[in-house]
Amino acid sequence: MNFLTELLSPKTSQTTTKTAPQRKRHRGTEIKNSLEIELMRESGRIVATVLKEISQIAAPGMTTMELDAYAEKRIREMGATPSFKGYHGFPGSICVCLNDEVVHGIPNAKKVIRNGDLLKVDTGAYKNGFHGDSCITIAVGKVKPKALELMAVAENGMYEGVKQVKAGNSLLDIAAAIEDYVTSKGYSIVEGFTGHGVGRNLHEAPAVFNTRTEQLPNVKLKAGMVLAIEPIINAGSKFTRTLRDRWTVVTIDKCLSAQFEHTVLVTKEGYEILTDRAEVEN
Repeated sequence: MNFLTELLSPKTSQTTTKTAPQRKRHRGTEIKNSLEIELMRESGRIVATVLKEISQIAAPGMTTMELDAYAEKRIREMGATPSFKGYHGFPGSICVCLNDEVVHGIPNAKKVIRNGDLLKVDTGAYKNGFHGDSCITIAVGKVKPKALELMAVAENGMYEGVKQVKAGNSLLDIAAAIEDYVTSKGYSIVEGFTGHGVGRNLHEAPAVFNTRTEQLPNVKLKAGMVLAIEPIINAGSKFTRTLRDRWTVVTIDKCLSAQFEHTVLVTKEGYEILTDRAEVEN
């Protein structure tokens, strides 16, 4: 889930819910110990499992509400609670977006997935006091080559950022790698939303930008930090607008948008992806 304003404004209130309690936010970046990291691996595994299953069942004719119900059922079956449901009033267990929808799409029983759609599903799971958070883009049915290319650039751009994760590197290294790769392919990066720290809270410091910026100090990475890296890539303009539901964000020019996200642990030697779907059994 992709937020920016709450990370930039320490005085922003933190909404708590009965589904996934949020602890009072700390101003600094937390370093997780070995026990906390093990608990986060479990939350990440649950998120990876749900997203992998959704990627296998999503099909034309399904509604986005059906996907939401499936995600919530599976998260709870694995002993967790949905991180998103009730978070700042969000009504769903997943953020689900189609085509030109960028982020924070609300599940809807009347919104039908169609052949050729780009489907973005973002979800989180809270278990044993810690969150996992991840997003995928799914090509539904027969998708146009340009849409597939956009998907590939979004996923590869995320991994370019992930490859910069190791103790001693900085947030700027992540942002620069993402920006240089995506722009070299001729696509734009949405700048109004960022990645973030993950842990006891769904969104923690630091904000993880996807482009070079002077908005925040250039934080050095330390082993034990856990970051959500999640660039949003548009086929056209980087500019967006928010719909009347006050959640769903769309591209201003109606061009396609794609997003991928992983929760990533900083290690001394490099990184560990805590939401790696490849590690989930079929």
